[in-house]
Amino acid sequence: MCGSATHTVSNILKNSRQGRLKPSNTNQTTFIKEKTTMPKITVLPHAVLCPEGAVIENAPEGQTVLDVLLDHDIEVDHACEKSCACTTCHVIIRKGFDSMEEPTELEEDLLDQAWGLEADSRLSCQAVVADEDLVVEIPKYTINHAREDH
Repeated sequence: MCGSATHTVSNILKNSRQGRLKPSNTNQTTFIKEKTTMPKITVLPHAVLCPEGAVIENAPEGQTVLDVLLDHDIEVDHACEKSCACTTCHVIIRKGFDSMEEPTELEEDLLDQAWGLEADSRLSCQAVVADEDLVVEIPKYTINHAREDH
């Protein structure tokens, strides 16, 4: 079946090149919006995790902010292993907050326990990169009782 479909497509292309097929409406133009760039994540300086700050170009849409940061060697705490059961991956989205999906009720309940909670706070394991650039601040402190070096 695939072979016959390929043959049909090649016949259509051949007939089109020979002038046998004409567009039905020559005044109709279709524009397809093509996205040329992926979102960028700017990470503000953090004394321990990212002293110089960072700019992550081409952050994949649909991936969590935490996964993007970890993929770029920014070792944000995530004591619950990204299961939305703690607040150690708390971040503040300084720009691009509205481009992301709304937090779930569970995430909002957990955020109430986060150190340094702000209106634009998110758990980075739940915040999914959308189509806008983000500016992310990692709070100075975290509530991670499992970590011994703080």
